Amino acid sequence: MGSEPARPRYRNRMGSKPVLWSLLVLPGLVWVVVRLVGFERGPLVQLLAFTPYVAAWSLVPLATSLALRQWWVAGVAAVVVLAFAVVVLPRWVGSGSPATAGGGRKLRVLTANLLLGKADANAVLGLVREHRVDLLALQEYTKQAEAAFEEAGVLDLLPYRETHPADGGGGSAVYSRFPLRDGGVRVNPCGFHQAYATVAVPAGRPVVFESAHPAAPYELRQVHCWRRDLAAQPAASDPPATPDGPIRVLAGDFNSTLDHRALRRLIGRGYRDAAQAAGKGLVGTWGPYDGSWVPPVTIDHVLADRRIGVRAVSVHRVSGSDHRAVYAELALPA
Repeated sequence: MGSEPARPRYRNRMGSKPVLWSLLVLPGLVWVVVRLVGFERGPLVQLLAFTPYVAAWSLVPLATSLALRQWWVAGVAAVVVLAFAVVVLPRWVGSGSPATAGGGRKLRVLTANLLLGKADANAVLGLVREHRVDLLALQEYTKQAEAAFEEAGVLDLLPYRETHPADGGGGSAVYSRFPLRDGGVRVNPCGFHQAYATVAVPAGRPVVFESAHPAAPYELRQVHCWRRDLAAQPAASDPPATPDGPIRVLAGDFNSTLDHRALRRLIGRGYRDAAQAAGKGLVGTWGPYDGSWVPPVTIDHVLADRRIGVRAVSVHRVSGSDHRAVYAELALPA
């Protein structure tokens, strides 16, 4: 009786362990689900700031599973990549003509966090001169910073001001090329100050300009403060649906990225993020840039009323600060 020919003993070892290889795609899958549902609890608040990096990494499981012919794993990986693309890519490609259009007067805005007043005032004013800035928002504005900016000639460039210096990181200031009225300071629930004023723009509609600085979620017990401060930020207009209501711009250190639901909720109250509108929403604004292992994230923003057009955005290093300054060229409604 003849025996059957021996079958090849070769096995695709990679293919014999689909469960093991599925673990490669699991972190990205969990991350994107957390991002999409907005589950911001505890340390997830801090981790979500790094979503663009995880989005880039999600290509690795897809490429690996395709190379190893793990088809169902590749299918899941492709869905993860697509989901990340939906939430991240708009910051790179911009939001199209509705955001970049605008037939009214140009308004040039700059915001900078001064790192407890230690940032180089001359560096900030150099950007003001280079970009012919009309409005300057400063955070972590101390008495020492106020003296440094006056010595550097800020009032020669921006003669109108609403300044509220304070020790530590709570101070705030607004400087303007145009006259200001109805100025004041908003005290956030967790203590940081936000200077604001209405800007009398020549040949343009008045703009309420505010230097924003919600609390940072730098530790778990601060997450509640961070969420409260963001929720306390003013809507773009009151009520938001009124076309002729006041035009508002919030510029500053929001301690939040576009992957945080709390910031997206604020933007949904009548704003657009200028950097995303201009396709610069993936440029990091906080590192820190001191050799630390922490990669840059985008937590400084210019939030413009949706009736305002966005023409250009750029990010600039400021010596002495762990933040980069954000410049935005806006176009007011005609």
